[in-house]
Amino acid sequence: MFVGKHCGKAEEAMELYTTIFEQSKSGNIARYGEGEPPDQPGTVKHASFTLQGQRFFAMDSAYPHAFTFNEATSFMVHCETQEEIDHYWGKLSADATAEQCGWLKDKYGLSWQIVPTAMDEVYKTKDEKKIDRMVQAFLKVKKFDIEQLRRAYEGR
Repeated sequence: MFVGKHCGKAEEAMELYTTIFEQSKSGNIARYGEGEPPDQPGTVKHASFTLQGQRFFAMDSAYPHAFTFNEATSFMVHCETQEEIDHYWGKLSADATAEQCGWLKDKYGLSWQIVPTAMDEVYKTKDEKKIDRMVQAFLKVKKFDIEQLRRAYEGR
């Protein structure tokens, strides 16, 4: 739900996200009409869109809310390659102060985790010393570097 300073940005966000992710498309959009204050006519009452085969819903709301987007909810993007990490990071990151350990915030305040799929394999090894080296390496960075994590895991 796009509220506060982001109210009225739901459709813009959907358009951005569907251009960034493959296998994505916008779905149905229902708009607020005249006589539905405080929402502005034409803004998104509710809409659907798909990113990489996963369906999402979005809406604008001009009513006062005691919440907005925050880190309690984030979208995780698993990446096979450094090029994928760089692509998503470059397209989504809009607040350098919110970047840490693969996390970023986009221009709407949504949190994203851009992570290498290789990390899942590392955790499955259950080798605590190697995992700890990798964790210590990524705690120092903003955007993940797959090769740097691999070197730390291997103790190089």
